[in-house]
Amino acid sequence: MDIILLGPPGAGKGTQAARLEARGMVQLSTGDMLRAAVKAGSPVGLQAKAVMDAGELVSDAIVSALIGERLDQLGDQGAIFDGYPRTAPQADALDLLLEHRGRKLTHVIELVVDEDALVERIVGRFTCGNCGAGYHDRFKQPAVAGVCDACGATEFKRRPDDNEATVRTRMVEYRAKTAPILPLYEARGIVHRVDGMADMDDVTTQVAAILDK
Repeated sequence: MDIILLGPPGAGKGTQAARLEARGMVQLSTGDMLRAAVKAGSPVGLQAKAVMDAGELVSDAIVSALIGERLDQLGDQGAIFDGYPRTAPQADALDLLLEHRGRKLTHVIELVVDEDALVERIVGRFTCGNCGAGYHDRFKQPAVAGVCDACGATEFKRRPDDNEATVRTRMVEYRAKTAPILPLYEARGIVHRVDGMADMDDVTTQVAAILDK
């Protein structure tokens, strides 16, 4: 069972992918794979490192090679594509990568979100500077103000890109580049949508129901 999780940044794709790994599937996040390949010094990793060191974007060809390399390691485990494909050419490349290995996509699951609510969700989040425990200005404050519930530390941090302007720019990019690949999969009857604004456990239940049909 090979699936794609779609949704704008902050929709919860990474959280759901991590939970699906408990089913014996493997999350394939291109960002994580790039970092791992560079660290391991694999042929594709060395190519990617040279491009990134030059301050350039990694090409689709390198990303495809990286995914192919990883798919060859999976055996009969299912893949969860998180953050890929992002464009129609990448969707075509993924079809070829899977076909050459006797695999095919079974589900494309889109986490549907409300843009304003998503902005609030992302902009308000912060973490403990010591243990990484997550909090939110509105939805999850520490029990004692300024003190981490998990470890008692008193320093917190926010990601510099967790601001409204950046989040809305990402949403525009998602709608312009990634959302148009949905019709490709809708034509195959494999697209499913879940409420990405629901509680994380509810989203997990919705996803499981789709995969268990």
